[in-house]
Amino acid sequence: MKCTHPTERFTNVNRKKTASWVKLMAGAAVLSTTLAACGSDEEPSATSTENTDTESSSAPAEIQGDGTLTFGSLLPETGSLAFLGPPEFAGVDLAVSEINEAGGVLGQDVVHVRGDSGDADSGIAPAETDELLAANSDVIVGAASSGVSLTVIDQIQDAGAVMFSPANTSTAFDEGNYAEPDLYFRTAPSDILQGAVMANLLIEDGRSNVAILARQDAYGETLAEQISTNLENAGSAVAATVFYGENAQTFDSQVDEIAAAGGDSLVLVGFEETATIVPQLITAGAGPADLPTYFVDGNTADYSADSDPSLPPGTLTGVKGTIPGADSGGEFQDRLLAIAPDLTSFAYSAESYDAVITSALAAVEAGDDAGSVLAENIVDVTTGGEKCTTFADCAELLDAGEDIDFDGASGPIELGETGSPTAASIGIYEYDAENKNAAVDFIAGEI
Repeated sequence: MKCTHPTERFTNVNRKKTASWVKLMAGAAVLSTTLAACGSDEEPSATSTENTDTESSSAPAEIQGDGTLTFGSLLPETGSLAFLGPPEFAGVDLAVSEINEAGGVLGQDVVHVRGDSGDADSGIAPAETDELLAANSDVIVGAASSGVSLTVIDQIQDAGAVMFSPANTSTAFDEGNYAEPDLYFRTAPSDILQGAVMANLLIEDGRSNVAILARQDAYGETLAEQISTNLENAGSAVAATVFYGENAQTFDSQVDEIAAAGGDSLVLVGFEETATIVPQLITAGAGPADLPTYFVDGNTADYSADSDPSLPPGTLTGVKGTIPGADSGGEFQDRLLAIAPDLTSFAYSAESYDAVITSALAAVEAGDDAGSVLAENIVDVTTGGEKCTTFADCAELLDAGEDIDFDGASGPIELGETGSPTAASIGIYEYDAENKNAAVDFIAGEI
């Protein structure tokens, strides 16, 4: 694996289309965080031995895997993020299908075992994780929720398996104990980027006194902080930041506080409770028709009559939202629909697909399917080599002894030493009169 010392940074500038890259910075301030450096903290290589005449020589490492690369998916079939489950599962299924069509990994078909992450309220993720590990999962794709991932990350890593999330955005995974290189990776960018993009969007829309209503959990608190910091560093005001309990049954006091804050816009950072909060905001005179409203990836869902009858048609007209991910194009979506014809959303499908492809390529490079071994190659196959975009092409290059730089359906990936993307895209979505959202722009940036 290449030893690099990348630095996270973002620069706030004017919005551009997908074809151009932007660096996102809050006003004139540049915020930087140096990622974990490699060096003495790395485990010594187990692939070197001493020969009898005192000269060191390299010998193949002992194979640690069982010969079959097994993916366990810990994704939301139930719970507050269940709307993300179908596209994420489809992304995994598509990747597995294409890998096996190309000959599999190490001469064997890869295997997919499904599990339900639920949400933080249901608390089923640890038991589901036990089942996935018992099924010999080398890589667990998930969870979608940062809060859920934090409940099982140690369990997965202690078992020597890779945890590869397609949708975690909390900055917690790049801080503290998780800042060191380990077995955790993600294809979704941290909320450093989404917070910067949301702030830019608000400023470009002329919002100068923004109210924020957010879940009081790892996801909501982090994203609210990033949005606030970027707004304030750019000279805009935050009228109020109001949190509600993740298990709250009513939101009356929080809605009243937002309505009284005098903001010129509202960012609602939530999950499925959004469908309950919005009608209360309307009653309080702070609904989307009165206060321009913005959603984030956790609640930029389909609220049309068929999907959510609690919101009448037209309720969300003009509401904008942000979802991490590049414009993966119609061709990728067509491939997904061939796997899952009933898909109505493609959120995080590309990130799920890329988590599987990246892991499989790392196993090819390692010559081993064991999670603890292939993990050492995950960063390497996404940076610094010859560009390739399909498993078949990338695997062929690896078999020829070439170094590769896999660019996926979700973007360039470019994982840093903490296992998080250092370059990514955020999509801007807007709701129509049927309460359905569609992408209107994509912002690419470096973190």
